[in-house]
Amino acid sequence: MLIWFVVLYLLLSIGIGLVAATRVHSAKDFAVAGRHLPLPVVTATVFATWFGAETVLGISATFTKEGLRGVVADPFGSSLCLILAGVFFASKLYRMNLLTIGDYYRLRYNRVVEVIVTLCIVASYLGWVSAQIKALGLVFNVVTDGAIDQQWGMILGAAIVLTYTTFGGMLSVAILDFVQMTVIMGGMLYIGYLISGMTGGVGAVVSHASQAGKLDFFPAANAAEWIPFIGAWVTMMFGSIPQQDVFQRITSAKDEKTAITGSVLGGSIYFLFAFVPMFLAYSATLIDPAMFGELLDKDPQLVLPTLILQHTPVFAQVVFFGALLSAIMSCSSATLLAPSVAFSENIVRNFFPNLGDHAFLRVMRGVILCFAVVVLGFALNSGASIFKMVENAYKITLVAAFIPLFAGLYWKRANIQGAYFAIAAGLVSWVLLEVLQPDTVWPAQLVGLLMSGAGMVAGSLLPHWVGRPTLAGPAHAALHHHAAAQTSHVSEAPHHHPPTHGGI
Repeated sequence: MLIWFVVLYLLLSIGIGLVAATRVHSAKDFAVAGRHLPLPVVTATVFATWFGAETVLGISATFTKEGLRGVVADPFGSSLCLILAGVFFASKLYRMNLLTIGDYYRLRYNRVVEVIVTLCIVASYLGWVSAQIKALGLVFNVVTDGAIDQQWGMILGAAIVLTYTTFGGMLSVAILDFVQMTVIMGGMLYIGYLISGMTGGVGAVVSHASQAGKLDFFPAANAAEWIPFIGAWVTMMFGSIPQQDVFQRITSAKDEKTAITGSVLGGSIYFLFAFVPMFLAYSATLIDPAMFGELLDKDPQLVLPTLILQHTPVFAQVVFFGALLSAIMSCSSATLLAPSVAFSENIVRNFFPNLGDHAFLRVMRGVILCFAVVVLGFALNSGASIFKMVENAYKITLVAAFIPLFAGLYWKRANIQGAYFAIAAGLVSWVLLEVLQPDTVWPAQLVGLLMSGAGMVAGSLLPHWVGRPTLAGPAHAALHHHAAAQTSHVSEAPHHHPPTHGGI
């Protein structure tokens, strides 16, 4: 029954995605769902940004071993990322009516910054999407009791997600997110109700976790513990803001207010709901301490699926794996779409500036296929855990993309030279520390962030050695002119790049 339900659910998801695809007629429909999504759908799709394999399998396993301190990056950092993106970035970026986050870097700085940052953003998705594909392989292996091994499960999962994402783009992603969010929340709460009955209630589980030190969040009062703690927190909190999937989910909203509200609501709901898988996984250690203690040492990611299969009725298994598949598929489809759209718009299109809208739509679909093959290969050959694959994904965007985005929006003196210095200082310091001093107290990505900030300030204030000054007035005037022009005639016409000879 469980296997047939999974098959039926997957076919239904593909069907919904393909039906949504019939409404995709332009690159804008494909990339940002035509910018007409209502608040409930925006909230659901923002929630689904993070609620995937990482939350259900990765966070729950890490919490069971390390407690709250071990999951500071996610959900604490990741949920704050969505809330901060809504409060400080959504309105400014929404008004510009851009197709990708990379377009912002071209308009605010120049083509070179656009290309470098876009390549960093695309690279960051390799580990994130691979984690989702790896989780699909794990689910298929567990559900079929080993009949489908994890590698073939990854191939099957990648093919399913690729099918509806390639045809429907962001519109399919958004509609499926809304449907799957309902399944996720209802399913997880139902499982939580069942499991709490086996452990003596929520209070008993929380009390046991507290006594075991699992609810201790802040580290001891010394730099050796606080600095890595802060490094893990800001990696997801800031490194995820300049990401195409966060950008496209927010800017798919029907208006600016919906973009802001949907982002804040989605991030807040995600933070609260991420504790449900943690509760379930920790409950497993109370239900069967010996068996689940062995699993913690062997493969913590199997704790939650094993609990469901061995200690709940078939209906609960159907509900759980339906919710789990919903979470993984909604997350993986959007994170497969995002880098493909960014690469198509900000890299490929530079070589074909006169490409028509329908031809560009075909290009985006082709890039999705190529990226899926690369991601699948990485997932098949990576031995990293789901949690680590996700946590490491956003280091490169933290050190290369966040400061140019933040300074470009909020510091009038930020200019092209400052962007060059910020990217170079961030990337070089991060790479050198990762290679030469990987075990230092100072996380390489935190040093890279600080160096990127220093580079932006120094490069913007020093005499100009590279590029044109591009100080506040011209840059902001150009951005505002672009936003006003786009707002006055939001249409389905092909997207054309404005000339950027030497920057704005």
